[in-house]
Amino acid sequence: MFFRVISNSSRSSARVGEIRIDSFVIPTPVFMPVGTQATVKTLSSEEVEELSDGIILCNTYHLYLRPGVEVIENAGGLHSFMNWRRGILTDSGGFQIFSLNELTKVSDEGVRFKSHIDGSYHFFTPDDVVKIQLIFGSNIIMQLDEPVKPETDYSYTKEATRRTMLWAKRSLETFRELKGKIVRKSIYKEDKNFEVMRDKNFLFGIVQGGFFKDLRRQSVEELTELELDGYAIGGLSVGEKKEVMYDILSYTSPLLPNNKPRYLMGVGTPEDIVMAVMNGVDMFDCVFPTRAGRRGLFFTSIGRINIRNKKYEEDFSSPDPNCDCYTCRNYTKAYIRHLIRSDEMLGYRLVTIHNLHYIKNLMKSIRESILNQTFEHLSKKVLEIYSKDDRIDS
Repeated sequence: MFFRVISNSSRSSARVGEIRIDSFVIPTPVFMPVGTQATVKTLSSEEVEELSDGIILCNTYHLYLRPGVEVIENAGGLHSFMNWRRGILTDSGGFQIFSLNELTKVSDEGVRFKSHIDGSYHFFTPDDVVKIQLIFGSNIIMQLDEPVKPETDYSYTKEATRRTMLWAKRSLETFRELKGKIVRKSIYKEDKNFEVMRDKNFLFGIVQGGFFKDLRRQSVEELTELELDGYAIGGLSVGEKKEVMYDILSYTSPLLPNNKPRYLMGVGTPEDIVMAVMNGVDMFDCVFPTRAGRRGLFFTSIGRINIRNKKYEEDFSSPDPNCDCYTCRNYTKAYIRHLIRSDEMLGYRLVTIHNLHYIKNLMKSIRESILNQTFEHLSKKVLEIYSKDDRIDS
């Protein structure tokens, strides 16, 4: 993997760059649509390719439980399994393990957790998590980490941060030992794209430390000594207030190396993206744009629109007057409201298509504004639209 910074904003830490994985170029800042279970809900891989910048996120925890590692291995890896020829980042599943399972037991060896599907018990070590992701053929592999809740005290946060660092070292050892040694079957023997992508694997570490700045700094300092391929900021957007998240982000991001991608995990609203880009973040993922789509919530150039509201019952205009996506070119607010209220799948698809189109265009506009030294103007405009309650139709 090759990463380079192309241009920096003159008034903030915002930057434009690119990640190269073999011949594929991923522009940054980039938003990764979330395909938790090897699918971005309601959309095909071909549609997602049009609505993304060439990289998506899938989840190790969910795919390990269903369909299982063996099924994906026998399919030739995750790329061929889901017919996706571009980049895949797989989350380690740490967040899901700790958020979905009240009976999770953690030790330095790993995590024992209960399946949310059938109640069966499983045990993940940091070594297991890396091996599973290599079997999947993930392009960017995330280490196992231990996030903490906002109310967690200093003592336990310090212990979780130490453990995350221990797991990072073990992850790197396993990654170096196994990289290039996983032999996969392939059901797509005539398509080299799958084989090329699944064999390009890179390891990212995750900065933890909760909401204590000294622990954040310690985590960064120790993690960057490992010279990983990239660094993620974890443990934010987990229920804390916005100003707290921005404060920790603005403190942590500048501590990370300039020559490696910076990834803010689980953040993806327009206002949060703009604030994070302002602080030098390069990569984002979040379920919110697609989950909001299934709830009838549009991201638009004039703010959020809840299409379920009665005032749209006979509104025959497009959802966003400044958008040229498939949804806005062909359908009206009234029709989409009818579909959503009738629980019709087409309604969820149409809003999801629009939201991903909006986010992709937002990222493109952000990159162009940084290159043109107008990012401050763009960020102010987005924040004015999305940070004021009176501009949000909720």
